[in-house]
Amino acid sequence: MRILLIRHGQPHIALRPRTTRAGFADYISAYEEAGLSPANLPPEELKDLARELDHVFTSGRPRSHQSAAALAPHAELIADPLFVEAPLASPPFPLLAMRVSKWAVVSRILWHAGFHPGIEKPRAALSRAARAADVLMARAGKTGTAALVAHGYFNWMIGRELARRGFRRTGSHQARYWNTVIYERKDDRDKS
Repeated sequence: MRILLIRHGQPHIALRPRTTRAGFADYISAYEEAGLSPANLPPEELKDLARELDHVFTSGRPRSHQSAAALAPHAELIADPLFVEAPLASPPFPLLAMRVSKWAVVSRILWHAGFHPGIEKPRAALSRAARAADVLMARAGKTGTAALVAHGYFNWMIGRELARRGFRRTGSHQARYWNTVIYERKDDRDKS
């Protein structure tokens, strides 16, 4: 069984603007709606890996869905909100201005520390990651390979769950667009 966890390509939005807390809240919404940047196509080695795929899961978010279509135009795309990114909330620091990437790090730390006003809590996201692993494993059990084009942090959460279930990882989860991590496990039928 092989599961490919692929981060989407670069979204069509400014990536490093400096903003305030209120501006970061607006940025989160704009980022969620942004599609794939037309200049950011999948690398050739990833396209070669995707040639064998007949189905690809996505979160349905524009950047995820369009990335999957660019990567595997021959495959059936299966959009499922189960695979959306673990959410972020704008931190309560009204006087600060910094780059959105720094706001995202602060927001993620605060999310784990208990700041999740009106958004999914970490425990619920971990439960969702376990369900996502179930879906991917079921597909890989039928076809040998499952692929997901989704989001960096949630892919990492799914990867942790797959490792807990005995999958071996090739590659590492990074904040790079098109980052791909492969999880493999011998099927129980192969162990005899």
